[in-house]
Amino acid sequence: MGAAGRDFHNFNVRYRRDPARRVVAFTAAQIPRIEGRRYPPELAGPLYPGGIPIFPEEELERLIRENAVAEVAFSYSDISHLDVMHRASRALAAGASFVLLGPRETQLKSRRPVVAVTAVRTGCGKSPASRFLLARLREMGLTVAAVRHPMPYGDLIRQRLQRFSSFADLDAARCTVEEREEYAPYVEGGGTVFAGVDYEAILRAAEAEADVILWDGGNNDFPFFAPDLHITLADPLRPGHERTYHPGEANLLMADIVILAKTDTATPGAVEALRRSVEEANPRARVIEAAMPLALDRAGELRGRPVLVVEDGPTVTHGEMPHGAGWLAAQAAGARIVDPRPFARGSLREAYRRYPWLGPVLPAVGYGEEQLREMEETLAAAACEAVVLGTPVDLGRLIRIPHPVHRVRYAYEDRSRPGLAEAIRDWWRDRSSANPVADSPPEQVR
Repeated sequence: MGAAGRDFHNFNVRYRRDPARRVVAFTAAQIPRIEGRRYPPELAGPLYPGGIPIFPEEELERLIRENAVAEVAFSYSDISHLDVMHRASRALAAGASFVLLGPRETQLKSRRPVVAVTAVRTGCGKSPASRFLLARLREMGLTVAAVRHPMPYGDLIRQRLQRFSSFADLDAARCTVEEREEYAPYVEGGGTVFAGVDYEAILRAAEAEADVILWDGGNNDFPFFAPDLHITLADPLRPGHERTYHPGEANLLMADIVILAKTDTATPGAVEALRRSVEEANPRARVIEAAMPLALDRAGELRGRPVLVVEDGPTVTHGEMPHGAGWLAAQAAGARIVDPRPFARGSLREAYRRYPWLGPVLPAVGYGEEQLREMEETLAAAACEAVVLGTPVDLGRLIRIPHPVHRVRYAYEDRSRPGLAEAIRDWWRDRSSANPVADSPPEQVR
């Protein structure tokens, strides 16, 4: 059971070469239109010459019954503990066992030190924290390869191993809005980010270029690579979620460092309650407070004007946030926020039904050309005078927006002293002192 990410990885590392197990199907959830495909034989390996079909999760019971399935491996993230067990009950009632594959069976070991950034929920601020770490490691004279959690929504064979260091790379790969939300900030900052489907191949390619591997996790999943330093972000705007979502709670329990993010927008009481929860769950972790300050382009132009806000898609959909950075920035600028619901087209209209917690914002969902066209039509129809983009993607590169665009940028900022900047320096110093040979620079790639 998956969502075109963790499920493919679990298959690759646990089942692909195992002749004692026969995987009969993947099921798909969370991401639209990923079912009806096949995991291709080129990736599935010689035990699967016909590949493996992908079905909607709604067909789980039928698949178990018709294939005499013995075991269902749950393999996606950012889902409540309660909902995980509902799915377990469905599998058990249909006669199958229900398993959760853990780090020991699924994490790859790198020849380079790995710094992993994870979270307890989608939308905690992993990407700004990862970029902050990238900059600090570079300042220390290290070459860093960022590796992003998979988002293979297109041609899986072409996406087996992806390397992005320019916008031309993103365009050539026909990256979706969701992919660009994660990859574009690295490119804008002059960095390189790897992603794809086959993470053993991806890891070896990244190792050839870097002193350090930086794992930038997706949703609240745990790392695909065994980390030497595990950093987990928690969100005071969603109190209690750090202990009630899978596998985010596992990240919290495994973390060496826990960052209390967004302390600049949360109440002091919420921050303190989160700190108590974190320290109770993982008393050995170092706890750091951080802000995520927002910067809105030409904010002075928006006071009193009607604006439509476009938010980062995953944060406000399965991340269950009613709004994000765009809404906060527009509010602070004194803009009058227009509800996009009356203007929503096609699958965007459906999103408001599927995610009822959505506030008066437009989620940046663009998994294909059709959804991009629907977003373009929605923005054209909206009764607004400007558009605030809370998504990291410059949508103007992909669609026509017939209103002035104001982008929101947000960054990581330590609020504790010592903070994450000092923690990463201390970690590298201690590691280098203890293991100088293993941390020598990589061989030059020809």
